[in-house]
Amino acid sequence: MEAIAKLKHLKGSPRKARLVIDLIRGQNVSQALSILKFTDKRAALPIAKCLNSAIANATYLAEQQNIAIDPDDLWVNLCYVDMGPTKNRRRMRPAPQGRAYREQRHYCHITIQVTSEDKPKTEKQLLAEAAKKVKPLGKKLAAKAAGVEPKKAKAEKPAVEPVIEEVVETSPVVEAVEETLVETAAETVETIEATEAEVAVETVEADAAELPTEKVEDAEKKD
Repeated sequence: MEAIAKLKHLKGSPRKARLVIDLIRGQNVSQALSILKFTDKRAALPIAKCLNSAIANATYLAEQQNIAIDPDDLWVNLCYVDMGPTKNRRRMRPAPQGRAYREQRHYCHITIQVTSEDKPKTEKQLLAEAAKKVKPLGKKLAAKAAGVEPKKAKAEKPAVEPVIEEVVETSPVVEAVEETLVETAAETVETIEATEAEVAVETVEADAAELPTEKVEDAEKKD
């Protein structure tokens, strides 16, 4: 069931009325009325009256044709705004530099059509239905067809790889160099020990020379 309501010679420019009429295009009737109720525009109230008139026309036509319809099932199928007359007003408004602007009062015509037929399905809905019918595609392909991103699988922890010890073969030249380094280190240690022993003996002899002879004799007797 379809019904049309028209509102003519509404004060205001069609450009401003289109800002309001675009809000209710394709919406359900109850939802469109609530949108117009809370829209802070001058054209919202007359557009709501035109929409109520279209709903009344639809119920009247349904009664005439013995068709049972629910007004809440109606939705806005078409709605547009046309330019109206300017009444040929011959008024001028002063402008800068001695010029004059012509003053015009714009009017517009509003047309709203409501219907109780099923809404055409969108592309996303059609893709979702096609994805449900095609079962062998799998979940991921069906989700892509429906435009839904599949959930990412959790990243598995990498297994711990065994540590492999590499055996490095040394050349005979390297072995010879290592042996010489070990021998030189041993010789340096021996020389350091010998010098330390000589220094200790010299210090003991110097201390003994400094002691008086009596103390030395007493020490010898005690020995």
